[in-house]
Amino acid sequence: MTSYREVTSEDPESATAARGNAVATLDGAHDRLGDEAAPRSSGSRPDAPSVDETMSHLPAADPIVTSLDDETSMLVAVAAVISGGSESAQRRVLRQALPIVRAAWVEEVILQTYLFAGFPRALNAMRLWRAVSGLPAPGNDQDTDANSYADWRERGLETCSAVYGHFYDRLRVNIAALHPALDGWMVTEGYGIVLGRPVLDLARRELCVVAACVASQQDRQLHSHLHGALHVGAAPGAVAEAVEVAIRAMGIVLGDDAPRRYRQLWNKVLVRHQTRLAELASASAQTAVEPAPAASSSASSSS
Repeated sequence: MTSYREVTSEDPESATAARGNAVATLDGAHDRLGDEAAPRSSGSRPDAPSVDETMSHLPAADPIVTSLDDETSMLVAVAAVISGGSESAQRRVLRQALPIVRAAWVEEVILQTYLFAGFPRALNAMRLWRAVSGLPAPGNDQDTDANSYADWRERGLETCSAVYGHFYDRLRVNIAALHPALDGWMVTEGYGIVLGRPVLDLARRELCVVAACVASQQDRQLHSHLHGALHVGAAPGAVAEAVEVAIRAMGIVLGDDAPRRYRQLWNKVLVRHQTRLAELASASAQTAVEPAPAASSSASSSS
């Protein structure tokens, strides 16, 4: 059985073109997040998301993915290579995944690739998967019904809020400031139709998004989705492993500087995440020890 540790992208011939194809994506609009994030204006905006679309955000208490088993590791490698590797590298990784990763998971990762690496890569990867696996396409899919728009919108709001956590409100304002259509598409299509699909859990989806961002060298989006993976139930160790799997899977395609840069970025995200957890724990403990308000004198005694 082949493990993710043996998966590398040895073919640098189309690296530049691959990265070029990967940048014009829906998720490329996730700008000005993480440490450098700031609201674009202090006042309200007519095109900003309404207050009833914002939520209170707390980190997931119990990680869903504590470490990467062989199946998840290979799935992360698939996500990286189909997002930034050559066609021969994609064919190879899909063949290696076939006996390890359940087919439904592979297909979900291929479907979500169009958000991060463009529709042509998603089409080509699915074509390769059909040839490699011999599996036919399903006869129908629940997320092709145009009458489901309201459900997609609701699912998108919930999924986007879970991924971005306390960055969510800021994200919505910033993306609307780029263009309101991008904000609407991001929520309904990106997080509702695609990333909110129930076949693959959100923690593994985000680990695969991390891999896609590494492969396409989208640093700002990687920053956001490193946080996102932690928010939706990937343990820090699992996120660190996913970064390393993606780096190894892409090999020389990434260039000399990228691995160091992405490890440093992960360390920065981890420190910030741990600091926020400590702040929340401290605030919770302080609330727990605060004395109850004194009873009013009018209710203290009768005669």
